[in-house]
Amino acid sequence: MRQYSSVYILANYNNRVLYTGVTNNLIRRVWEHREKLNECFTKKYDVTKLVYYEFFEDITVAIQREKQIKADSRKKKLDLINKFNPDWKDMYSQIL
Repeated sequence: MRQYSSVYILANYNNRVLYTGVTNNLIRRVWEHREKLNECFTKKYDVTKLVYYEFFEDITVAIQREKQIKADSRKKKLDLINKFNPDWKDMYSQIL
């Protein structure tokens, strides 16, 4: 099975706090956030709901995309999520 890199956005339960990340294993990384395995931003703010993701064959392209999303305004991030996932459902079960 081919491994793809991913850029993803997580939200907290009321969708007020967003976190953008990049990984070479989306299932594992989201699971780590959900299980609060690391002392980090997502644990502190309970950011565990997968609301957006993109796949890339090249990790360097994924990292560039992550930087672009992080630099975007909050409105652009919200627009991106709303277009991809208008109901802001937790999409974790869809990637399993």
